[in-house]
Amino acid sequence: MKIEILGRGCMKCAKVYENVKKAAGDLGVDADIEKVEDMDKIINYGVMMTPALVIDGKIKANGRIPNIDEIKKWIKE
Repeated sequence: MKIEILGRGCMKCAKVYENVKKAAGDLGVDADIEKVEDMDKIINYGVMMTPALVIDGKIKANGRIPNIDEIKKWIKE
């Protein structure tokens, strides 16, 4: 499973990264978690507001910080 956090490294992006690590750890999922800070890559996803969360190529949230329970639900899908 590949999980990407899209954003320029702001505090909100860091919180999304922290929530993803916690959710994946709680579920025992071995995910490839990557921070994407390259604006060209972010724009290629069609994301206009960050932070954004992408799981296996699908945008799950953008412009907000999803909570740990939301992330767990998306990881299980």
